[in-house]
Amino acid sequence: MALDEPNDNDGTYDISGLTYVVDKELMEQATSIKIDFMGRGLTITSSLVFEEGCGGCGSTSTCCS
Repeated sequence: MALDEPNDNDGTYDISGLTYVVDKELMEQATSIKIDFMGRGLTITSSLVFEEGCGGCGSTSTCCS
């Protein structure tokens, strides 16, 4: 998740006064994305299932890029 400006490959979604920019191909794969603020940070969930060993998709992981 990052701040970004929309481009031709992105869809924009206005929800509760915030504009979310999501790559159209990712949105097709995810079908839905849920972002929750849990008091100390964000939780992002979707219908995507990652291969075994993908574990959390940290900045050093290549399976989720």
